[in-house]
Amino acid sequence: MAAYIQPIILLLCSTLLYSAATAQVKVSGYVTNKQQAGIEGAGVSFKGAATGAVTDSTGYFQFSTPLRGTQVLTASSIGYKPYAQAVNLTDTGITVHVILAPDHKTLGEVVISAGAFEASDKAKGASLTPMDAMTVAGNNGDIANSLRSLPGAQQVGEREGLFVRGGAGEETKQFVDGTLLKNPNFASVPGIIQPARINPFLFKGVLFSTGGYSAQYGQAMSSALILESVDLPESSSASLHIFPSNSGAGFQRLAKNKKSSFGISADYGNLQLYNSVIKQRPHYFKGPEYGRAEGNYRVKTGKSGMLKLYVNSTFSNVGMRNPDVDTSSLQSAFTLHSRNVYANISYRQMLGANWQLQAAGAYSYNRDSMSYQLQNAAHANIKVDAPFAWKYRSWQTQTHFAQGRVVLTRLFANNQALHLGAEHFYTANHYRSNDTLYPLTDQLSAAFAEGDIFISDNMMARAGVRVERSSLLEKTTIAPRASLAYRFANGGQVNLAYGMFYQEPENLYLYQQRALDFSRADHYIINYTRKANNRLLRVEAYYKKYHHLVKTYPVINSSGNGDAKGIELFWRDKRTFPNFDYWISYTYLHTQRNYLAFPYALQPTFATPHTASLVVKRYFHDINLDVNVAYSFATGRPYYDIRSPQEHMAPQLMNQGTTRAYHNVNLSGAYMFCMFPKWKHKDFSGIGFGVNNILGTRQVFGYQYSYNGLNKMPVLPAAARSYYIGLFMSFGIDRTEDFINNNL
Repeated sequence: MAAYIQPIILLLCSTLLYSAATAQVKVSGYVTNKQQAGIEGAGVSFKGAATGAVTDSTGYFQFSTPLRGTQVLTASSIGYKPYAQAVNLTDTGITVHVILAPDHKTLGEVVISAGAFEASDKAKGASLTPMDAMTVAGNNGDIANSLRSLPGAQQVGEREGLFVRGGAGEETKQFVDGTLLKNPNFASVPGIIQPARINPFLFKGVLFSTGGYSAQYGQAMSSALILESVDLPESSSASLHIFPSNSGAGFQRLAKNKKSSFGISADYGNLQLYNSVIKQRPHYFKGPEYGRAEGNYRVKTGKSGMLKLYVNSTFSNVGMRNPDVDTSSLQSAFTLHSRNVYANISYRQMLGANWQLQAAGAYSYNRDSMSYQLQNAAHANIKVDAPFAWKYRSWQTQTHFAQGRVVLTRLFANNQALHLGAEHFYTANHYRSNDTLYPLTDQLSAAFAEGDIFISDNMMARAGVRVERSSLLEKTTIAPRASLAYRFANGGQVNLAYGMFYQEPENLYLYQQRALDFSRADHYIINYTRKANNRLLRVEAYYKKYHHLVKTYPVINSSGNGDAKGIELFWRDKRTFPNFDYWISYTYLHTQRNYLAFPYALQPTFATPHTASLVVKRYFHDINLDVNVAYSFATGRPYYDIRSPQEHMAPQLMNQGTTRAYHNVNLSGAYMFCMFPKWKHKDFSGIGFGVNNILGTRQVFGYQYSYNGLNKMPVLPAAARSYYIGLFMSFGIDRTEDFINNNL
């Protein structure tokens, strides 16, 4: 899928990173404390002016202003005394170093962060920014894929999504502005990762919680990927990309009063040409083809309000053949036709000085039509009887999903807050297999309360509870959650977290059995984090206990269980080597679960004990070249032949093994230039390129067994390597420095 989606990423990079600079002075620099540690989330602006910026995770800021002459630069951050200093602005711009003094009357930098990696331009305790995430080589335009380079995530190469700390992909959910994002990726295709549906640069903040997340979110047993969309753009812009496998265009229009904006974009990709050049293991007889159109509208309401609307429509069509594991003379043909519509609306507003209102709603419609057929060498369909009848079938899923959500926040002194909220989820599913229809409707209501509590200058706590009620399961859950953070004098911090996390069983099982329970995972987490001088160290240990997992024998029930425990390490360094940014992550995981058809507790097939990643980035300023390299390693994953020796007998483990170790090196880059420098609105263009698995390492994700267990077939990537190269252009604002500063 890299050949399809990487062009879009480069387009979006160019749109985000560049723009037209006309009569603007650039102001940049760092905000640090007295120990030279960068302060994130600090606001920097000129007194009496509307322009300004918020510092990133390193304390860096940059913005443009039309001001000239002597101006008063101001900076502020929670926990520090306000800063003001007169500076002289000239046409050449300025670089400043702001040092903030601590204000011992406030909490300062103590932040609840157990289990969470935050990537936001304004977030406290951030380790990655959205730009960091999306420039990880091999991310294929999916934020979730880029986060696989962080500790806790498994390297699962045959399926999209995040597999976190012994949890299945379904146990990680994505949220946009507080609402659940249904179907974040294009419809699944057996053995092949599918790209993300939503433009990744829609988001300004990314919080990847590998456990112990807030009571404001639910229905995710293992992990939550919490995304915050951008507000208004800095200026109007337009973009275009042309790649062999994909083309698209879009624009963003900012109103003259800078209080509203709207934008539209569309792209279409068909990999037939690419697949004819780069041979694939499946034989594609249709596509794969993907299409996307999206629009947004944003408007300021009053002094502190913001209303945002986003609409997205996508489709995909795939047809492919693979060898049949049971009969060497036949092929298994799979077809998919998918349509999806997604809409999100959010509103926030201060109600007086101490209250904030946040409201959001989402709607999603999804229809997937799929089929399997057995075909002979002439590609004619062959019908077979039991026990192979399932190999010749068709099915369709259709889902309507809607959510409404309201949160009221009361702000107090010392960075304290009380959050009170409620939300309702409506889901109507229709599953049709051959000629049989299985309807499924659920009304899930939730309410939550959570408080951020000041204990001392160096300690803060968070305590909350979430209550949920499902009309389908006819059951209610109560989930307590608590966190504690203590900051040391050297800037290091210890975080503790505990919580219960519930999730409804997947529809596949609810279609057949309604008398099931919520599945549950209990999280226990401790970590140590220290960030200083453009370096970040994070060590975390955890234990997770599973209850009421789905079992499929003798009937579908909720008697499954399991656990997961491990330790994780993350080290990021942007200082030791000039012009380099790199990070190293390591995960140790021990997990077993007794679920589905497992005869007893086993290590799940998506988990492995040891996982590690190395990400290296460099921007070559003199030649306008950005280069990113990512290496991933994982020990082998288990595979099993679990089946019943005879009909109505309990499943048994007939055979098992471990795949070879996983090694993967990805390379990506972009060379940037201007094609039409004399135009009034000059372009900012580039050539993007990349190779995934550049060394061509053989990767085996598992094995598929024949019905009688005498034959097994490896699950392999679609090709040993994937490539992309193409042209992208944007017309708009010049934010080249953002791209450079990503590697400073």
